[in-house]
Amino acid sequence: MADFTPNETLDCRGLSCPMPILKTKKTISAMKSGQILEILGTDPGTKNDLPAFAKRGGHEYLGEKQDEGFSRFYIKVK
Repeated sequence: MADFTPNETLDCRGLSCPMPILKTKKTISAMKSGQILEILGTDPGTKNDLPAFAKRGGHEYLGEKQDEGFSRFYIKVK
């Protein structure tokens, strides 16, 4: 995965489905095209949900990184 700096970080650690997706949708709606959102999550379902959400919305899913006890997901806003 390429190095980049997210424009915003959304902390969804401790939240379970569907909250991470709902919070991501709300945050993305306030962002500009080309900006990158970093989502921090602990729900295992998020690994499948976020790429599908990004694709449906026309956004670019940039991938994920494992951190200690949680994952970092990256979406580039359309």
